[in-house]
Amino acid sequence: MTAKKIVRAAAVQLNPVLDSADGTLVKVLQAIADAAAQGVQLIVFPETVVPYYPYFSFVTPAVSMGAAHLKLYEQSPTVPGPLTDAVAAAARAHQMVVVLGVNERDHGTLYNTQLIFDADGTLPLKRRKITPTYHERMVWGMGDGSGLRTVKTEVGTVGALACWEHYNPLARYALMAQHEEIHCSQFPGSLVGPIFSEQMEITMRHHALESGCFVVNATAWLTPEQVRSQAPTPAMEKAFSGGCYTAIISPEGKHLGEPLRDGEGMVIADLDFDLITKRKRMMDSVGHYARPELLSLQLDNRSTAPLTTSPVAAAAPSLAEMEAQRLSRYLDASSGSAAQGIEAAYINALSSFSGKPS
Repeated sequence: MTAKKIVRAAAVQLNPVLDSADGTLVKVLQAIADAAAQGVQLIVFPETVVPYYPYFSFVTPAVSMGAAHLKLYEQSPTVPGPLTDAVAAAARAHQMVVVLGVNERDHGTLYNTQLIFDADGTLPLKRRKITPTYHERMVWGMGDGSGLRTVKTEVGTVGALACWEHYNPLARYALMAQHEEIHCSQFPGSLVGPIFSEQMEITMRHHALESGCFVVNATAWLTPEQVRSQAPTPAMEKAFSGGCYTAIISPEGKHLGEPLRDGEGMVIADLDFDLITKRKRMMDSVGHYARPELLSLQLDNRSTAPLTTSPVAAAAPSLAEMEAQRLSRYLDASSGSAAQGIEAAYINALSSFSGKPS
């Protein structure tokens, strides 16, 4: 018999401080502290909430979004860096697993990056969204397959995907096949309208059922003032209405606690790992319900880089070097004193010029 395992998790619906990574970081650290006071062991924040999701890209033509894009560059953290050091310290201080979405700046490119900090403050996973969605491709580069993996943490086996990566069934299956126990999903929130949150709920509840794992889903939320600041015209404000669904879902597809659909807040629930076994006893999509001899997935999980180097092959020796090597071997093989060896080599060289045998 194994001991009963229960993990207390929190999904945070956070209002980012637009144009301020430091301002949003303060709110992230406060949420971690507030969750710790309630016994939370795992906390999940929204997609690229630090410094903020690039809402401007959804309503602004590429030709006129330069200033907003540059501002996002200025506020986006490097990983690792001072900002991630602060989050790691909070995770360590509160013995909490923290899943955070950031706009990561890597030299001249931004990435939609998901970070999983373990309870000891280490960073076992930094993954980048493999395909930015539609308008996001004007903002972020593409990730590689190295991040499509689960990690063993203090609370269990954890996996993560961002937003519409969940509409890529192979990406989801890659994590399912690695037996994720808790799936951490992140969306921007305050986008598109009610249809966005409705689709999100269907997708995440389905993933919980299909994978037989818990889903902790977090979205951000914009104030009416922030919506007006992001919309180029009043008519475009509806592009940022609704779209929030912060929730925790059981392996049976049921809500654990009431989802948040508006405003800031936190959904907290206890995850009873016996529910994973209860679900997978009936349907394990990567076990007894799978047919790998018929259907299987191949994943290229290598990290990619724009430059790879290899050692240069040694150059062939020159004619003079070859002759020196031959002479050295001859001297080593000669008997008698060194002087006799040199004399013999001299006679041999003269003979080769005269054509007479030595």
